[in-house]
Amino acid sequence: MIELDDRLTTLRDHAREWAGELRPLALELERDPELIHKHLDLPGVSFLARTPIPAEYNPAPVTIGGHRFHGTGGLERVTFCEEFAAADVGMLLAAPGPSLSGVFVALLGDETQKEWFFGRLLDRPTWTFFALTEPDRGSDAAALTSALTPAPDGETLLLSGAKRFIGNAARADLGVVFARTRPGPLGVIAVLVETGDPGFSAVPFPTVGLRGNQVSEVRLDGVEIPPGRVLGRHLSPTRRGLVGAVAGFNRLRPGVAALGLGIARGAYEYVREHRRTLTGDERGRLDRIGRRIEGVRRLVRRAAVALDHDDPGLGYLASAAKARAARLAEETTLEAVGFFGAGARLEHPLLDKLVRDARGVEYMEGTRNIQLLNVFQGLSQGRLRCG
Repeated sequence: MIELDDRLTTLRDHAREWAGELRPLALELERDPELIHKHLDLPGVSFLARTPIPAEYNPAPVTIGGHRFHGTGGLERVTFCEEFAAADVGMLLAAPGPSLSGVFVALLGDETQKEWFFGRLLDRPTWTFFALTEPDRGSDAAALTSALTPAPDGETLLLSGAKRFIGNAARADLGVVFARTRPGPLGVIAVLVETGDPGFSAVPFPTVGLRGNQVSEVRLDGVEIPPGRVLGRHLSPTRRGLVGAVAGFNRLRPGVAALGLGIARGAYEYVREHRRTLTGDERGRLDRIGRRIEGVRRLVRRAAVALDHDDPGLGYLASAAKARAARLAEETTLEAVGFFGAGARLEHPLLDKLVRDARGVEYMEGTRNIQLLNVFQGLSQGRLRCG
């Protein structure tokens, strides 16, 4: 087991305390996602608004117990993601901050772009979005049809197309959008977009779970993109397009796996709290759930350490962790309902919310089949060991 050192134990303990403040707000936020604006001063939300921001662009990081936190480390990130998700993943996803887009800006942006992007986030609580998925094509970057075409001035680019299932897009100020400049894999690039620019629109649509994330449909109708907003211009074409996207997803997946792990743990702890008297069979079932959670935690932390050490096997470990955690979240939340009998989801709305939120993890950063294909590739090429 990868144990947490004193620094990360301090973060975990504070994150657990902050998460306890968020849990009573979970159902309220689900009814009205805009209520997140009322809770920006909560320590947990404030922490999320400032992480992850690389140290070189954040002169005043969050300090807890004498330790400084930028939220950029893999093990650091999965630690607080698990704690927040065990309380309410909706509040975590609804919070302002760099989120997914920050990972891609840190990976693909030049110095000017990073200073501009992260500076905006440090100035005030700012929501961001990340847009890759398209209607009818999902997150298959090779099949993108959103297009970047030259404007009449010969320098500015015009961004047109549609994106779907984009978290926080309707409340965001800026974000990262992947689009195509020409056919082929080298024709895909990412750009920085401000939502206040003409031609950008985002409308949230109803979802069964993860309602705080305000998942949206985005329309791009000739949005002007200055040359300075194209990410990866200083990189080779092979590093700034699809390869850059894959590298970004590999860095994101351990954190997403931690969300699934946290949801499962939240359901497990709910049963322990509300079913004080258990039969022998029920105790055995609950013990098995606890062991499964611990096993997946080990895998998630292993993927996080691979991220922190730039391990070449990161992509395969991250996919394995994400697939296992998503399945764990779905199965554990449904099994937890069984401890309360008929009508449990009506009588226990928080548990019902965990069941619905768990389903959403499956669709974050690639579905299970995509992750399993990645794992198979790693095993078949000898880049991922079973032990």
